[in-house]
Amino acid sequence: MTFKTKESRLFLILGSFLISNAILAEFIGVKIFTVEGSLGLPKFDINMFGVKDLSFNMSAGVVTWPLIFIMTDIINEYFGVKQVRFLSILASILICYAFVVVGFAMGLEPSDFWINQMVAGEVVNMNTAFNSIFGQGMWIIAGSIIAFLVGQMVDVVIFQKIKRSTGEKFLWLRATGSTLVSQFIDSFVVIFIAFYINPLYDWSWQMVAAIGLVNYSYKFLVAILMTPLLYLIHGIIDRYLGTELSKKLVLQASEK
Repeated sequence: MTFKTKESRLFLILGSFLISNAILAEFIGVKIFTVEGSLGLPKFDINMFGVKDLSFNMSAGVVTWPLIFIMTDIINEYFGVKQVRFLSILASILICYAFVVVGFAMGLEPSDFWINQMVAGEVVNMNTAFNSIFGQGMWIIAGSIIAFLVGQMVDVVIFQKIKRSTGEKFLWLRATGSTLVSQFIDSFVVIFIAFYINPLYDWSWQMVAAIGLVNYSYKFLVAILMTPLLYLIHGIIDRYLGTELSKKLVLQASEK
């Protein structure tokens, strides 16, 4: 198999970006950052469902998710539902593989000279730091992978349903609409699995609902703000493919 045609090279590039960003999100997601603090704003201290002092403390994995949203919708637009499903399943398999390799690496005996290192003027146990950063719990891993798959499957179906109703117009509607619905599901599935049914945590449904809504509100805003970038990438691809090939792919994608 070669990638000599424009459409095959485009699929390879888009698919690579989707998968790489999905894997990156899993590993950088261990860091929790404050959105307000990063923007220089005071914390919002939201009270919801009896849960107090909520603010926008997000997993750093949300940094790459907007790119995943866009890649998903662009691939759906030009290559159809089946190709998005294929890439989503492949990404999930590769994420599992990555965690298996990381788990193996965590089990390796560290060298004596490497364990204690001076970092920023402090002695750091590098082995403990390594295991703490990469050693996510199985419930969190399972929750994030299942949420990713469910969200992706819902996204592609809604995207095509809106497209069949509106035709080629309103790219923003089918892209943003499908993302908002899929990310609503994703936001709650990952929390429900990782923290509600996980026996290591004692989260109430109120906490799941409150934190899920706070997380979703952030994703909601980002999805809307990313709309201009979606149109920019769509325009670049149309110019790369040419009008005839671009229309042909979009038509074929709708029929698949």
